Amino acid sequence: MRIRPVCTALLVAGLLGAATGCGAAGDGAVVPAAAGAASGSPTASTGASASASAAPATVPKSLTFEAKTLAGQPFKGATLAGRPTVLWFWAPWCATCAGQASSVAELSAQYGDRVGFVGVAGLGELPAMKDFVKEFSLQQVTQLNDRAGTVWRRFQVAEQSTFVILDKDGRVTHRGWLDSQEFEQKVAALAAA
Repeated sequence: MRIRPVCTALLVAGLLGAATGCGAAGDGAVVPAAAGAASGSPTASTGASASASAAPATVPKSLTFEAKTLAGQPFKGATLAGRPTVLWFWAPWCATCAGQASSVAELSAQYGDRVGFVGVAGLGELPAMKDFVKEFSLQQVTQLNDRAGTVWRRFQVAEQSTFVILDKDGRVTHRGWLDSQEFEQKVAALAAA
């Protein structure tokens, strides 16, 4: 059962209106990497660095964004360039998200050396987001605080729980809900590519 409260409907209306200025997230366009764009590696909500190779000389347009982690550390989407990535858009009060948390944690532990995993938390307060990460043992996954919905709009996400899967070139290959089995299959295919 998917939860679709009234606030999700309001978010959809706002996201659709704002998304027109964001550009297509998966258009495959590349832009030159800004000086220092590859200097930071994805930072988990605990502040520990995730392993990441240097970003390539060009960064797909889809990854030219900046955000803050739940710990308040800066995060650059450019650090994800050159490797397949799973973006998981979730909310701390979402029962579906809670049900998917163990799959995200398990698959990131299994495939995290080959596939990037980033949680994009929204539609909630920071303390609740941090509690969710702790409760479901998601500390090893980089978690972004997207309370303002900037990253959600960039990737045209209108509801939680949504997975956006990017190939190594930054192209969106999937956007939407996945059950645990479908999610596992898609991540295994990303890791094998």
